[in-house]
Amino acid sequence: MNILFVVSQPQDWPSDIPGVTVVPAQTYLLDPAYGDIHSAKVFNLCRSYRYQSEGYYVSLLAEARGHQPLPDAEAMKDLQSDTLVREITERLGNLIDCSFARDAADVVDLNIYFGQDADGRHGHLCEQLFRLLRAPVLHARFERLDDAWRLCSVVGGSIRDIPLHHRELAAQAAVSHLREHKIRSDTAARKPALAILHDPARPEAPSNAEAMRKFCEAAELLGMRAELLTPRDTARIADFDALFIRDTTNVDHYTYRISRQASAAGLVVIDDPDSILRCTNKIYLNELLTRHHIPTPKHMMVHKGNVGQIVSTLGLPCILKQPDGAFSLGVVKVESEEELQSEVGELLRQSELVLAQEYLPTEFDWRVGVLDRRPLFVCKYYMAPGHWQIIKHEQQRTSEGRTEALSVGEAPDDVVRIAVQAANLIGDGFYGVDLKQVGNQVYVIEINDNPNVDAGNEDAVLSDALYREIMGVFRKRIEASKGNPNS
Repeated sequence: MNILFVVSQPQDWPSDIPGVTVVPAQTYLLDPAYGDIHSAKVFNLCRSYRYQSEGYYVSLLAEARGHQPLPDAEAMKDLQSDTLVREITERLGNLIDCSFARDAADVVDLNIYFGQDADGRHGHLCEQLFRLLRAPVLHARFERLDDAWRLCSVVGGSIRDIPLHHRELAAQAAVSHLREHKIRSDTAARKPALAILHDPARPEAPSNAEAMRKFCEAAELLGMRAELLTPRDTARIADFDALFIRDTTNVDHYTYRISRQASAAGLVVIDDPDSILRCTNKIYLNELLTRHHIPTPKHMMVHKGNVGQIVSTLGLPCILKQPDGAFSLGVVKVESEEELQSEVGELLRQSELVLAQEYLPTEFDWRVGVLDRRPLFVCKYYMAPGHWQIIKHEQQRTSEGRTEALSVGEAPDDVVRIAVQAANLIGDGFYGVDLKQVGNQVYVIEINDNPNVDAGNEDAVLSDALYREIMGVFRKRIEASKGNPNS
């Protein structure tokens, strides 16, 4: 891997580190040769990270090129956040108190170079700040107030402002960081490494905590190293061989950006960016299914000019769908023309097009999990009590209907066959196809790129074998990407 130190001016980094190429920012931004480098770790040491500055564009282009920038654009945004001090205090409050318990002063300033404390007294705290903020140079101030320590400020620093007597310390810290990074990369090369991306703070997650643990166990059984990463850890994605996204995806979301970066870096990715793009828009899905003669409920594409045709075409009640809704959000049932006008007007303020479908009341929806173009599991998702959807969103709480898992062989042949046909139009990733059955007729409702796998629900039939099947696909694809498809 190429190691690049990108600087505003060549004299900003006078140290010579073996294996490191020092590149002026203008050269990195404008020379096409750097866009052709396929694997690079880019340490952005520019003088400013402010929005649309030279330093900002270095990290932004590095991400677009599939390089690994430190800091990345998201970390730069975090450094400018008005809530940064509060968020760090919430996460590191106990560590801050412990770190300064024996300090006699009431104010302590820390200069942090590549995660190391220039004074050598608060190493663990500096390492944690570096891990959270991902900036090579940080300056943090702490104050004692009412016998408790608190973070007052933390900013990304410039290497140009490093004092002369700290220059050697900064260079040594950079060497130490590079050495640790190489060890981590070498270890990953010996044992395939899988990053499982999730957001513990998000209540509507596609896998619960027990399922996440089972994914990690299954990966280890198959000879892989699995690690749970959160949105703050995304700068490390390129250190892995594969990425499994277990956070709800959307195009206008960090998951899509990370999926694109990981794919560009050559990782095996589920959900891949094409699947996210295709599945998260109901307008696209409806057009795709219709073109390939996959049965769907009667529907129409709604725009401002044809709202008056909805009732005559679909009748009432009918369903209105926001193109990028998820987890039953952005989907409404309208029962009167007055309600229709109100709801469709609101949806059309957010999108030029809205999908309207006939209302097909059923006791449950079928869910067929499809992986690698084959059916993996089948469930019945029952409607939430007293509601027409699987999930009922209320002001203070969310309720769900029960889930009943079946073996693939127990489900009607048409349900499984049509689900696999529909999923295969998207790709060879991991999909959850939702279908309704009315009499003998089966209709595809939608295809989800990020299907639920919750311990106690979808795994009720296959148990731990479900997790091994999913991890087995990752292992097979990692080996194929390394030129060893039969391993």
